[in-house]
Amino acid sequence: MAGLIKREDIEELRARTDIKEVVEGYVTLKSAGIGSWKGLCPFHDERSPSFNVRPQVGQYHCFGCGEGGDVISFIQKVDHLSFTESVEKLAARIGFELHYEDGGTGPRREEIGRRQRLLDAHKVASEYFAEQLSSAGAVTGRRFLAERGFDRAAAEHFGVGYAPQGWDSLLKHLRSRGFTDQELQLTGMFSTGSSGQRLFDRFRARLIWPIRTIAGETIGFGARKLFEEDQGPKYLNTPETTLYKKSQVLYGIDLAKRSIAKERQLVVVEGYTDVMACHLSGVETAVATCGTAFGADHVKIARRLLSDDGSGGRVIFTFDGDAAGQNAALKAFALDQRFVAQTFVAVEASGQDPCELRQSGGPEAVRALIASRKPLFEFAIRSELGKFDLDTVEGRVQGLRAAAPIVAQIRDGSTRVGYSQELAGWLGIADPDQVLRAVNNAARHQSPASSSGSSSQGSREHGAPGSAPAANGSPHDAPAAEGRSGEVPSVAPGFSAPDPRDPVARMERLGLEAVLQQPVVLTADDWRHFSAVQFVVPAYRAVHEAIRAAGAEQVGSVPWFQAVLDHLPEPLHPLMSELAVAPLPAHTEESLVKYCRSMVSGLVEMQLTRDKAERLGALQRMDPSTDPALYHALQTELQELELQRRALKEA
Repeated sequence: MAGLIKREDIEELRARTDIKEVVEGYVTLKSAGIGSWKGLCPFHDERSPSFNVRPQVGQYHCFGCGEGGDVISFIQKVDHLSFTESVEKLAARIGFELHYEDGGTGPRREEIGRRQRLLDAHKVASEYFAEQLSSAGAVTGRRFLAERGFDRAAAEHFGVGYAPQGWDSLLKHLRSRGFTDQELQLTGMFSTGSSGQRLFDRFRARLIWPIRTIAGETIGFGARKLFEEDQGPKYLNTPETTLYKKSQVLYGIDLAKRSIAKERQLVVVEGYTDVMACHLSGVETAVATCGTAFGADHVKIARRLLSDDGSGGRVIFTFDGDAAGQNAALKAFALDQRFVAQTFVAVEASGQDPCELRQSGGPEAVRALIASRKPLFEFAIRSELGKFDLDTVEGRVQGLRAAAPIVAQIRDGSTRVGYSQELAGWLGIADPDQVLRAVNNAARHQSPASSSGSSSQGSREHGAPGSAPAANGSPHDAPAAEGRSGEVPSVAPGFSAPDPRDPVARMERLGLEAVLQQPVVLTADDWRHFSAVQFVVPAYRAVHEAIRAAGAEQVGSVPWFQAVLDHLPEPLHPLMSELAVAPLPAHTEESLVKYCRSMVSGLVEMQLTRDKAERLGALQRMDPSTDPALYHALQTELQELELQRRALKEA
């Protein structure tokens, strides 16, 4: 069982990881000045780049949608991973060995290397299968795709390939690429003879679909039978391996993840070709399970993608209209309590799956199926009522007894009352209160739902900025909703938004940008003067205090910036990332140094001006004869402040 990742390892990983290199795996970056890079934001649609990265402090920030943070939070958001998964992915990327507390374990260095070799083997195999789809032997496979309306471009988009006939075509190819039999045996792509020694291809003369992680790494394959002489099952998947756990993967998730996060909708279909048909019809939020029912582990993935925090989102299950489809829908109903999002069922009455529907009615028929969705509760209740003859008194009584426990499971009280009234209408019972009493009685006899069925995953772990110890994700292991609308009333709870027209607020902001981005150019005197400045804007004052608390050690490094974050209230972390990447108006190293020092001087001059005004006001309110010594002291302080101001101007 994985334990808590040691905080020092997470800090070391942040320091060793170049955020620019990581971001460039997702975003094309162009220089935006000294030490700054800019590109199109991966978290929202935009035409003009507003996504900024500053490697020196290890931060990114989008001035369009407000997303920002460090390299770990970037991987969390862009790949929709938990904190722990993101840390382990970044560690594997550079071969960094993590250590775990409380006796827990994680992937060791040799395990990280072995996992990468297995991923490499799957990548090579996926490319090989894709190439083979164009071979003469794959004509049956190409015909299969064409008959279902999938052209070459569609096959390439989804990575569809072909496993040639023969016993060792893939085996020979991977051996030629340097993979050992010991490594290949761990991939699940090969079977062994009765002796357990001889390897041969698991997939032969079949169409192949690569099954990928949410980050796009191929970890397994699904293979469809093409020839009658093939004695194997219609669909043959990779067996369970260290990479491939069928209860934890969703086919198409790598292609659907951004649409799911953007639209806050997840469509669950039954097969690989159904996913293809949905995506090609404009339903780009479709995924499918791989040889297993949609289960609790799939719910965790879905909730993370949907930002399932109660602020919206929907999950739509598609099933055939036959008895098997209804049973599958009712099994899905059992998972509803694990979602905060609304759950729906889209049933095709004629029995066609999305692939067949696209062929017979075109893309619009697939979109219409999804649009025809019904709430999962309604479907479950009506399916239960369908078992009884509601034209008889006995049937209505039995129907009420069977349906009441279903309604009783509805979390939201208002929705539960609403469905009680609907149930009364479906049963033909004139008194809705009779149904509500039956529902409440059923609720009393049910075992209490555990945390609304939301599978709490909040194991505490070091490493999340701003808390010690911090948590790897929220209690539901789902990120907060990303949607924003209207004016932002404050930079964070408890901190009012600075007025951009206020010259003091503007000066404080520019000064903090300079210090956070280029602290190494400041002299000891600059730091001493900066520390003495009294900030007026509460949010900026908190940042200033965090900089002072972090001290001067490791100034200008990622660990120093992280230390500043650790001393800052967590709601202000987005403001920090914004200040850390804001473009500075300098095009040479010399002008950058001059600009940053001038910003600090501006803060100091503003402080001196305030101090002078306070002394001058005190003098004007005093009668010199009542306390001549204090009056003289204030005059002296005024003169000293003016001398400091002039010296600052001349420096």
